[in-house]
Amino acid sequence: MAVPLDLDQLQSFCAIADCGSFTEAARRVHKTQSAVSMQIKRLEERLGRLLLTRDGRSVSLTNHGEALYARARKMLRTNAEILDHFSDGDLAGTIRFGVPDDYAVRLLPVILSSFQRTHPKIVVDVACMASEQLLEGMKVGRYDLIVFTQGTGSTFGELFRTERMFWVASHGGQALATDPLPIACGPQCCIWRADAVEALNRVSKDYRIAYTSSNATAISSAVLSDLAVGFLPESALQPGMRVVSDEQNLPRLGDAQIALLRASHAYGSIYDALANHIVSSMGNLDVHPTLASAAE
Repeated sequence: MAVPLDLDQLQSFCAIADCGSFTEAARRVHKTQSAVSMQIKRLEERLGRLLLTRDGRSVSLTNHGEALYARARKMLRTNAEILDHFSDGDLAGTIRFGVPDDYAVRLLPVILSSFQRTHPKIVVDVACMASEQLLEGMKVGRYDLIVFTQGTGSTFGELFRTERMFWVASHGGQALATDPLPIACGPQCCIWRADAVEALNRVSKDYRIAYTSSNATAISSAVLSDLAVGFLPESALQPGMRVVSDEQNLPRLGDAQIALLRASHAYGSIYDALANHIVSSMGNLDVHPTLASAAE
């Protein structure tokens, strides 16, 4: 009979995969770096495969490591579910949660206020910033859960919502008629910016990047002030914005794919409670009334 894998070793392995560092992983699992190194050595010996490659201070997964990582996270989740099943304690604790600020103004207050009413003993510390920054913050251990826009290079995460992206302009403004078209957008690392630029180049539309900010509120303000034309997902549209119709010679944009990502330790009842609430609240959100008002 095969000896079961050691969950403690798998937890350390996943921590290394998350942050790309033995030193940081040791801090996260509350062990010395030498103890974590020994755990990985024993895990590799147990499986007979090289799981990690080291290049100076950076650590990356081998193909075998990639295969183990997804399966190890499932085992850690199952372990947390078993412990929760036999626990009589109330749901209490602190969750570090990150969300793109595109959704912070309209959606986040409603979603989190309803969660706090039903789970008063769970404290949620929230950070709002761009998806790329959230993914980097997850890598260095800053968050337990994040919502992010897929397409940013992360291969893990639960896709739970797809929305159409719209070109938007100010009602009664002149930016849309300006040549070259002034664009308000995020920094170069923004996946939505890359998609919009590619779409404009595809149809040979003259444009200029007139306003750049990593803050979604600043971009929306630039659009509402008629400084530029922008692009937003359906749920981020605001009153005073005009949705640009397909007949106005701007190319169709790719859909926004919104996903939830957990740190490898973020399994268990309190994390499940917030994750399920977010997926249910945003996944079933009806934003058509906002779209209708913006398109008037």
